[in-house]
Amino acid sequence: MDPILPSPATSRNRLTRKFRNVINLKTAKKTGSNPGAYLLIPQKKLRCFESHQFEKEDGEEAKEDSRNRAAMDAFVAKLFATISAVKAAYAELQMAQFPYNREAVRSADQTVVDDLKALSELKREFLKKQFDFSPSHVTLLLAEIQEQQSLMKTYEITMKKMRGEIDNKEALISTIEQQLQDIIQKNKTLEKKLNASGSFSILDNVKFSEVSPKDFILVLHYALRSVRNFVKFLIREMESANWDIEAAANAIQSVLILSKRDHKAFIFESFVCSEIFAGFNDPCFSVQENYQFLPEEIHQRRIFLFEEFKRMSSVSVFHLLRQNPNSLFGKFLKYKYLHLVHPKMELSFSGDLNQRKMVNSGEYPETEFFKMFAEMGRRVWLSHCLAFSFGQEVSSFQVKQSSKFSEVFMESLNQDIFTAADCDLVVAFAVVPGFKVGHTVVKRQVYLSAATSPA
Repeated sequence: MDPILPSPATSRNRLTRKFRNVINLKTAKKTGSNPGAYLLIPQKKLRCFESHQFEKEDGEEAKEDSRNRAAMDAFVAKLFATISAVKAAYAELQMAQFPYNREAVRSADQTVVDDLKALSELKREFLKKQFDFSPSHVTLLLAEIQEQQSLMKTYEITMKKMRGEIDNKEALISTIEQQLQDIIQKNKTLEKKLNASGSFSILDNVKFSEVSPKDFILVLHYALRSVRNFVKFLIREMESANWDIEAAANAIQSVLILSKRDHKAFIFESFVCSEIFAGFNDPCFSVQENYQFLPEEIHQRRIFLFEEFKRMSSVSVFHLLRQNPNSLFGKFLKYKYLHLVHPKMELSFSGDLNQRKMVNSGEYPETEFFKMFAEMGRRVWLSHCLAFSFGQEVSSFQVKQSSKFSEVFMESLNQDIFTAADCDLVVAFAVVPGFKVGHTVVKRQVYLSAATSPA
């Protein structure tokens, strides 16, 4: 029997394995003696292996930094949330004290103490760097929720406080408005009584020998109140008759810029004062020829005028007119009415000229318009009588338009011009005349404007 011989392929495989083992053995020995000369691992693969190793280490450091940042973010969020909680608790404590609520104060005080303790604990953790907020994103979210809740609580407390203040202010405004209405009603009642009776009792007990410039100033202010009441009534009548108030004001004082719209009343007051006080320096108020009194008659005339003042100050104007319609005062009233009230004005107010005809014929209509006018005339006549009962000279003085403002002789009716204008102030128009009683000066009331050129 022939022996079985190995195939050529099998022999070749065995030879290959032996040869490989020999080479690997030699290579290993040579590598141990000189690794750099006979290292069979490629350099590219070696660098790739080292890079992977470094990336792994960097990744771990980055993860650690990320965890630290997340922990710090969570700490800061918790810190702000705690501060907001302290503010909310303190606001609640203040709210509980006004009005005082004992239980609410105790609860809010305890909340403040607890929040301050939490704030102190956060300080301790920061100093020792003990930030244990795992998981950080949950802590961050809870802190933000807590801060929003604290802020909402603070806003609610602030709103309650503001609502309480608003309620108090509204109650105060309501009370003041009611008081104002009561005062207005009382003033209207007193004004009606005053206009009806015509009484002026301030100087009832003053004797002829004791009269002084202060008394004249009182009576003058008494007359000026009536002038302003008549001007208000006049404007209301213009509005009822659909007048263009601005056009009417411009007809009196054209090309004039007023600092406020309601200052148009000063223009009408200026017109009324210029007409009603015209001729004040004349002993007979320009209603008849001036009689030259002899020196021995002057004293008697002064006594007569003072007695006339005392008599006329205690009765109504229509009582005076009925007693003696052709008196000097009656002539004064007729003269002033015909000059101050224009026929077109009367026609637009009443629809006819009957009042004018009656006044011109020596009769006096008892309409509301004429009552207001007559009472104004009576008070101006009283100031004239008192002025010429003095032993010292009394006279009115005028101020020219565009004159430089002087605090000695003038009083401004638009005080806001002093802060609005940064240049010299001049007289835009005079409203109430000034008076000199001996050495005493009653300032003229004027409306000022900024100077556009040297006065």
